[in-house]
Amino acid sequence: MEIQMKKGLLDVCVLALLKRGDSYGYQIVSELSPLIEVSESTLYPILRRLESAGQLVTYTREHGGRLRRYYRITREGLGRLEKFNREWRDMRKIYAFIQGEDE
Repeated sequence: MEIQMKKGLLDVCVLALLKRGDSYGYQIVSELSPLIEVSESTLYPILRRLESAGQLVTYTREHGGRLRRYYRITREGLGRLEKFNREWRDMRKIYAFIQGEDE
């Protein structure tokens, strides 16, 4: 998969996962890995970028005697997901055209 396309999809996949509930880095990697190749070294820059864009916020909570950083989607993150869904509907029409299918 083209690197830029994968980068954009990873952002949206992270937001979609967080829409289901707050999560932490290792859990995010574990849940996304079956769908799209992602490592912790790839994930953390994405999380920082999404936080800088106001699309998620972080907080810490104790777990097993250590602090764990959790991520929560924001209203801006939900808006980005909605925008992606609108754009994806348009992309499906283009894909159907390329495949010679009627949509």
